[in-house]
Amino acid sequence: MELTELYQKVTEYGDICDHCLGRMVAKRSFGLSNDMRGKGIRISAALSLNQPYMEQKEPCWICGDFFKTTDSWADRVIEALSGIEGKTFVIGSKVPPLMSESEEMVWSDLGLSDPEPLKSEINREVGKCVAAKSTLVGDTKNPDLIAVLNISEDTIEVQIRPLFLYGRYLKYERGIPQTHWACRSCKGAGCEACSGTGKQYQDSVEELIGKPLLPIFKAERVILHGAGREDIDAVMIGSGRPFVLEIVNPHIRDANPEELQNAINTYNEGRVGVTDIRWSARSEVETLKSHKGHKKYRILVDIDGSVPETALQSAVQQLSGAIIRQRTPIRVAHRRADKVRERGVLDIRYTGKEGKDFVLEVTGESGLYIKELISGDQGRTTPSLTEVLKTPARVVQLDVIHVEGIDQVKSHGTS
Repeated sequence: MELTELYQKVTEYGDICDHCLGRMVAKRSFGLSNDMRGKGIRISAALSLNQPYMEQKEPCWICGDFFKTTDSWADRVIEALSGIEGKTFVIGSKVPPLMSESEEMVWSDLGLSDPEPLKSEINREVGKCVAAKSTLVGDTKNPDLIAVLNISEDTIEVQIRPLFLYGRYLKYERGIPQTHWACRSCKGAGCEACSGTGKQYQDSVEELIGKPLLPIFKAERVILHGAGREDIDAVMIGSGRPFVLEIVNPHIRDANPEELQNAINTYNEGRVGVTDIRWSARSEVETLKSHKGHKKYRILVDIDGSVPETALQSAVQQLSGAIIRQRTPIRVAHRRADKVRERGVLDIRYTGKEGKDFVLEVTGESGLYIKELISGDQGRTTPSLTEVLKTPARVVQLDVIHVEGIDQVKSHGTS
């Protein structure tokens, strides 16, 4: 559509600002802002029609003259972000439905093919102003901070990109779950059964690692993403279990990983420890979850009756290298799908006795249920040590001593 005709048809709807007029042809030409395009259209129309040049007189019928307030919105954004550590930012916006509907009506009525949405220009213009008035740098891909302008409610919502730390954790104390468990009775609301805490267990690895970090980062909470999980009654020793810790809403972003590691270990001495702490990224969470690393266990096994060590050695040899068919164990059937899984025993060996219990070391594929490999779980796991020995056997103590990890190097702050 020729520019003079466009100007005449658009202004029939009502008076319009240069920004909104220019946005009708936002994809035409280069090196121009939309308000420059809008002013150019006015000048072109005045010359073409040989009429007096007409500036905008009434409030813009599309944006309500939002762009006269760009400077004040930028000041408010800077104030909202003050006290929050970050180097990069991006502006987002929630535009009133009437504004969006108004411009979309024009696009449809006039069959325009080159317009730009109001929201896009708001984000860009306020962003340019914030960058000019502060030390923040605009980044539309991985910003540390996001300021969302709610035009209808005249408010600003600040979103902070989470931080991610990779490491390996060791759990020295039995009875601690990996992550927070809500109380089964009250579902986290707080009741007599949980003494008002809302927790099934007082502590978790997630919370113990997170507690000393929350004040350092001035963060809201942490989320632990582990490479699998050990049973609550098992310890995690040896090389530790790989994890990525997500730090939610951190107001501080810079910290020394070695100092963070020391803070965690000092706070949790004798209960939980961490090693290999480094900066990570959201992408590593997916990699960690999908990585099917082998796991090695040291277990104490109680076997009914009197079993000669030679018979145990023979049974262990039959299981080493075997493919085990495991139906979802009875102990976890309430929270996991009932299905049959096949997992391999890569290695299993008898290493001696502790008191009346036998010591076995087992290396298995990810997802192999070790307790059921020994007990048979009432026939749901086959073959099992119980099945091969033809006498009941059970795990009385389980230690995880190695979890194969990915250990990829990630740069600080990418996601």
